[in-house]
Amino acid sequence: MSKKRSGKAEFVKWFGPILDALRAMGGSAKPREITQWIGKEHNIPDKILNERYEKSGVLKFQNQIAWARQYLVWEELLEASKHGVWALSNKGRGTKLNENQAYEIFQKWVKIFQELRDDKTSSDKPTKKAKEEIEIQPEVEPENAETNINLSLIEVLQNLSPTGFEHLCGRLLREYDFENIEITQRSHDGGIDGYATLKLNPFVNLSVFFQCKRYKGTVPTEKVQAFIGVMETNKRSVEKGLLITTGSFAKAAIEIEKTNIKLELIDGEKLVEMFEKVELGVIPKTIYEPNMTFFEQYREKKK
Repeated sequence: MSKKRSGKAEFVKWFGPILDALRAMGGSAKPREITQWIGKEHNIPDKILNERYEKSGVLKFQNQIAWARQYLVWEELLEASKHGVWALSNKGRGTKLNENQAYEIFQKWVKIFQELRDDKTSSDKPTKKAKEEIEIQPEVEPENAETNINLSLIEVLQNLSPTGFEHLCGRLLREYDFENIEITQRSHDGGIDGYATLKLNPFVNLSVFFQCKRYKGTVPTEKVQAFIGVMETNKRSVEKGLLITTGSFAKAAIEIEKTNIKLELIDGEKLVEMFEKVELGVIPKTIYEPNMTFFEQYREKKK
């Protein structure tokens, strides 16, 4: 069920920032890059970035960004990519939106969908029912096919045993051509859950160790710092340290990663993408949804 909220739907305020983010990144980017850019440019606290819906477990901020993106696609400001890359359309490249303009776009599409449901001619002003729709922000992202896989997979991963999750991460690394996977004994791992090597070419191997954390929230930055400490003092010399979690990382941790070439942070969102790319433990499905922008040209216009 949807939740009603007072005032305007929260995701509307991100219409403009999404366009700004894509312009700043050359016109196209991954959803993760967009949310990170907006979080940084708008100084959004980690508490907000990592807040989840209590019932579904969906990250609220990413959910809002996904809803905003869907309206921008309907408005033909973004291209409807099928490959997980968001891109500006020609119309979107030259469009900047303030919150009032974004709200007008939102109203427009709420009315369109209301008319489709009610099969009535629209009035100049939103009806009471349309106003009610405007105050509703569902907890489900628009891209249902992707969301269903992400949620179910994250839930499964978060409910594995610690040892099971470690062995599964080792299996995932094998799917990405890592070799010599070694899962350490938990009582003697010293903060390291496993070791692996990646053959970069016939002459060079990359050695890594990894740590696996099943989190539903944010991994404390101190845990990341502690992992770096283990990486620097471990008796086995390695080129990379992979910190893998089903949760998320704070902005401070991400900044640490940027300045440490040996550290790789893999959060729940990226972890799901990695499983999906090699189709490990997931079954791909094709779901067709109507392209509302396409059909809008054939609807009878009010004279």
